[in-house]
Amino acid sequence: MQHGARLAVSVCGTLLAQLGAEVALVETPGTGAANTLRRAAQVRGKRSVTLRPDRPPDRAVRDALMRAADVVITSSDASPADEFRAQPRQIVCDITAFGASGPLLGLPYADALVQAMSGLADTTGNPQDAPTLIGFPFCEVSAGIYAAAAIVTAHRVRRTRGIGQSIDIALFDCAFGALPTFLPFHVIGKPATRSGNQHSLAAPWNAYSASGGWVLICTATDEQWRRLCGLLGREDLARADGFASNAERVARRTEIDAILQNWTRTLTVRECIERLSGVDIACGPILTLEQLQKEENLAHRGMLTPLDDPASGKSALIPGSPLAAAIPRLAPSLRVPQPDEDRAYLEQLIASRSAARAYDGGRDGGQAGSATPLQGLRVLEIGQYTTAPLVSRQLGALGAEVFKIEAPGGEGSRPWPPVQGNRGYFFAFSNSDKRSMELDLRNEGDRVLFRKLLRKSDVLVENLKPGSLARLGFDANALRSLNPRVVYCGISGFGMRSAYPGRPAFDTVVQAMSGIMDLTRANGVPTKAGISAADILGGEIGLLAILAGLEMRDASGEGDAIDVSMQDAAVWATSYLWLDAPRERSVMVRCADGFVCAESDRARLASLPGLVVQATELTSSLSRNAFVEAAACGGIMSAPVLTVSEAALSPQAMARQLIVEKSTPDGRKWPLLNCPLRLGATPPAVRRAIGELGEANEEVQLALTLESA
Repeated sequence: MQHGARLAVSVCGTLLAQLGAEVALVETPGTGAANTLRRAAQVRGKRSVTLRPDRPPDRAVRDALMRAADVVITSSDASPADEFRAQPRQIVCDITAFGASGPLLGLPYADALVQAMSGLADTTGNPQDAPTLIGFPFCEVSAGIYAAAAIVTAHRVRRTRGIGQSIDIALFDCAFGALPTFLPFHVIGKPATRSGNQHSLAAPWNAYSASGGWVLICTATDEQWRRLCGLLGREDLARADGFASNAERVARRTEIDAILQNWTRTLTVRECIERLSGVDIACGPILTLEQLQKEENLAHRGMLTPLDDPASGKSALIPGSPLAAAIPRLAPSLRVPQPDEDRAYLEQLIASRSAARAYDGGRDGGQAGSATPLQGLRVLEIGQYTTAPLVSRQLGALGAEVFKIEAPGGEGSRPWPPVQGNRGYFFAFSNSDKRSMELDLRNEGDRVLFRKLLRKSDVLVENLKPGSLARLGFDANALRSLNPRVVYCGISGFGMRSAYPGRPAFDTVVQAMSGIMDLTRANGVPTKAGISAADILGGEIGLLAILAGLEMRDASGEGDAIDVSMQDAAVWATSYLWLDAPRERSVMVRCADGFVCAESDRARLASLPGLVVQATELTSSLSRNAFVEAAACGGIMSAPVLTVSEAALSPQAMARQLIVEKSTPDGRKWPLLNCPLRLGATPPAVRRAIGELGEANEEVQLALTLESA
């Protein structure tokens, strides 16, 4: 049952419907989307019942639905309901701005204000200008995906142990958890803030204007820089003093950007892409939402689907299901119900379920105990940077045993600064609850060990360049032959089944080719989200797909091959704006000690005393807190834009324990991100920081030898 006003509730219900659940959507007269096509997109694949809470018969239907449902999804801060007593074995997921604890408990903040309070807003935009909001409701979408993942996990617990439970999902937690690229600087006491379209650790990396639009160019290694110099006809720069190393290039990024801009402005966007792709440089056009409707890879993967609204007779093309694109066996319903069309069906369902529950006495059938949700499962990760590491980190917190397979020398982000000893803080944040194994899969001896390990594993997740694992002898068929029950998930920029086979993709390229940068503009210029938004969304969809794949595996006895495209996930996340023209949702105000985000337009804000309206920004001589109070007196909700450090040290983050500290055997203490999937009866737990490269090799080799003896 979906009963809540937050977009995250709708996102969660939509994903569960795409996975095959029957979702009953409670609509209220007069509160639906004004845009009928937008309503159609949000209700597609669900059952509709329209209920007036002031009518006793409708309240009775609502309460009966709540009692009959296996799962209830709600948002108690945005749509308070009468007190509800959960049924035995029922799963109740409450998605709120700040969760069920902390000093901000109950504040019904919308996405923009959560971006401000969590540190997200301060990481996006140009450093000399006001912070920029991510141009789509990232916090709501992220919370909706994590909620669906938590519900599937709770379903597994209910199926195996007979218990239901409550789930607490906070937009604030999900947003803060998206900051692992910025938190390392907070840890060492340095400011972490926005850098426009540049990368704080790599150059060249930026958006450049070309004939007919913008092109994004990303390099991360010295070898990529040398190839780029050859393409530009500037081989002299490849090893020149001040340009040879990445650190030197970061210091001289302004000069390098000027060189690249002089090159791109002489070419069309298509010519830039063709030439850069020819030398294997990650790049992409910055596409508008309109251009995405004809994007080749989305069409190739079946991600563009028609939407027909029976109420208005209108139709549109919108993004399809990233889960269906990733898991071929799924076939989500495209049915769009009229408001209240399914009342009779749902009333009949309530009656049949009530009779069944009366027969079994409503037994709860089990105890929570001390076991974690995924205890007994083994996960292998061949991952780097963000996406696959995010997936296995959350699976580890949920109780799975996770081995991170690293190539000789270790994963590329292991030494990323800032570091403690020989490990970077970003690497530690991204790889909690795992043990490292160092394997060279080009070496037959190590491949033999990997095969033995795979035969006794439940999940393999990787985000290598598409085709890399197959070239090592481990394509989907080989994996299935080794272990028919393994759930294999490959995550890549454009998918393994792609119109761009083998094309490299960094997060920023996918942001450019998914509409995120078109929607996120700083002074009119398309701008990347400061966080790795496409990486994170791809990882979250991968997590949900794997959890669902495990449920399907347990039902059928067969594993699966899941093909997650970051572009699919990111485009789907922007779909809520495909049917509505983007509008000014909030305004930034420069105050005496920073910025405030106000849910208002400029004209309404201008009526506040002491506000100065300038051509490019609004300013106030008040402090942030004083301005928030003044705005509240004028009926305007607002929030201070917190820096990453301010968010990390905020009473809310402290109360929710969003950062926990764990030690490694060498005595070093590491700050780690907590898990946002707050299951009440079987809570996740972050238990350990990753250790030295290859820390688990000897133990695993010995265990596998004993098992095969």
